[in-house]
Amino acid sequence: MAVTKLENGRWEASYRDPSGRERVKRHRTRAEADRWLTTVKGQIHRGDYVDPRLGRTLFSRWAQEWLDGSAHLKPKTRADYEGLLRVHVMPTFADRAVAAITPGDVRRFISDKVGSGSAPGTVRGARKVLRLVLAVAQAEGAIRSNPCDGVRVPPSPKAEMVFLDAEQVEALAQTIDPRYSTMIRVAAYTGMRAGEIEALRVGRTDLEVGRLTIAESVTEVQGHGLVFGQPKTYERRSVTLPPFLTEELRSHFGGRDLDPQAFVFTSPEGGVIHHKNFYNRSFKPAVRAAGLPERTRFHDLRHSCAALCIALGAHPKAIQERLGHSSITVTLDRYGHLFPKLDEALTGRLDELHREAVSSFRPGPISDGASQDLRRGPSASRGLSADLGV
Repeated sequence: MAVTKLENGRWEASYRDPSGRERVKRHRTRAEADRWLTTVKGQIHRGDYVDPRLGRTLFSRWAQEWLDGSAHLKPKTRADYEGLLRVHVMPTFADRAVAAITPGDVRRFISDKVGSGSAPGTVRGARKVLRLVLAVAQAEGAIRSNPCDGVRVPPSPKAEMVFLDAEQVEALAQTIDPRYSTMIRVAAYTGMRAGEIEALRVGRTDLEVGRLTIAESVTEVQGHGLVFGQPKTYERRSVTLPPFLTEELRSHFGGRDLDPQAFVFTSPEGGVIHHKNFYNRSFKPAVRAAGLPERTRFHDLRHSCAALCIALGAHPKAIQERLGHSSITVTLDRYGHLFPKLDEALTGRLDELHREAVSSFRPGPISDGASQDLRRGPSASRGLSADLGV
């Protein structure tokens, strides 16, 4: 670092940034130059130095760099992000120097979007994309902190789940176009997502053991058509079939020797099901004809599977594996309100445990080895262990 007096009486301060590039700035006085260098030296020492040249780079350039590095995203996710960036974020920030964007700018952006009537989910998505782009600039040293951090957005209302019982599932299956009846039952009794069912191939059905392997999903992406990829959690999984579904799939195949790559369920033309067409032309009319709640979605069959399993006393871990959740926490967060009041049941059993211990107690000297057997009934500990799933 150095300070040099110029012929015109001004002072030039220079330093080398962490990359070794020389930086120079002119000041009116020596004191200004010294203060500036002291500030820069402190930033470099603390590790929060920002490159002023990069900070002057327009947001649009960082947006393009972020897009170039997002090849890992699923096609639909990438398309959704691109749409949010193009329609909502770029009109406001494209021509702004990235270092000039402040938390106040982000708050005004969110407020304007809410005020213009944008849905909460859209506002939340736009803020997420803005934050992701600015995170690239932050990682490259163009900004010290992300101005989106700490800026709150309106919560997105959660879609109300519809839980169908077995009779309602059957009503829907028998009302819809017969080619989709088995598909409805598979959704309700396996918990598979729509894209997983529509991408299910014959070679991934093992009717001898009653098992389906879920290794692929299909989704419709605007501008790209139907796109096949891995399931939502990026992991293969398998689900077992109730015997009635195994027999129904055998009937669905009709005893034919099918190509393992053929799809189990197809459109009327024999191709891959376009979910939007199926939903509007077949599913929703069948929902109305079966007398089900108008808001019932195909995804509610997945929720219904969880509810049916819980009603049968299934362990949350088993439900997690069947539905393909990334963790048991997701399962409990989503469906925890459907589980029995386990704490109440535990409290009752603790009371029973105490009463059995009192009734089985025998006064007199007790050896260390026999103390537990004499002081509490043998059935109590076994019963409690069973209740806790041990």
